[in-house]
Amino acid sequence: MTQMRGRDIAGRKAIVTGAASGIGAAAVARLMADGCVVLAVDRVAEGLAGTHNLVADLSDESAFAAIAEAAEAELGGCDIVINNAGICPAGPFDEMTDDMWNAALSINVTAAMKLTRAMLPMLRASKAGRVINTGSIMSRFSNPNLVAYVTSKHAILGLTRSLAMELGADSITVNCVQPGAIVTGMTKDVFDANAEFRDYYVTQSALGRLGQPEDIADVMAFLATDDARFVTGQGIMVDGGVTVHG
Repeated sequence: MTQMRGRDIAGRKAIVTGAASGIGAAAVARLMADGCVVLAVDRVAEGLAGTHNLVADLSDESAFAAIAEAAEAELGGCDIVINNAGICPAGPFDEMTDDMWNAALSINVTAAMKLTRAMLPMLRASKAGRVINTGSIMSRFSNPNLVAYVTSKHAILGLTRSLAMELGADSITVNCVQPGAIVTGMTKDVFDANAEFRDYYVTQSALGRLGQPEDIADVMAFLATDDARFVTGQGIMVDGGVTVHG
């Protein structure tokens, strides 16, 4: 009788950025519930609830060495990197500043690249190296007034695919989870203030609801397991079926 692998990732060592709230906090909670040891990273301390916590600003070049050092010291290595930190500057294109553009690309894309690069020796030493990036439904289509954010989410999908090709020889999988309309600290006020915007995504969803952070965290947890060992280079829409419409 073939032994089922199951979804046991107990004892694996994970890093989650943007971990103080929303999807990041849900990912930390899910991985810890599955038995992972988690280094939770955010630029603020409030809300961090990992096995170990680190305050680090990913716009600061020194953050990546600090995270790698903490992973080595506190976790004893790393099997899973979840690049989740993100920002969403909004406004008309002709009002967008260079600082807004640079910040979106820096946090949403460049930080994911730099952290993955910093953790690469540990991921290569792991028997189950996993890189999981947070993308967006906005890499499929767009909304007005989000040019920097949308560009960054297209870029993170490209980074995912390129790294998957390059790191596959080391048995490291690289995937991108692409959330749809999820109720988080960053989006709740928008949904509450704009019923038409909220209702659009509820109506477009095949499931008739907005998503919750746990909906995304559960897929991230799956990608960390041995069940997902042959899944790499993928952008996985977790959107309640919104993109079924095209």
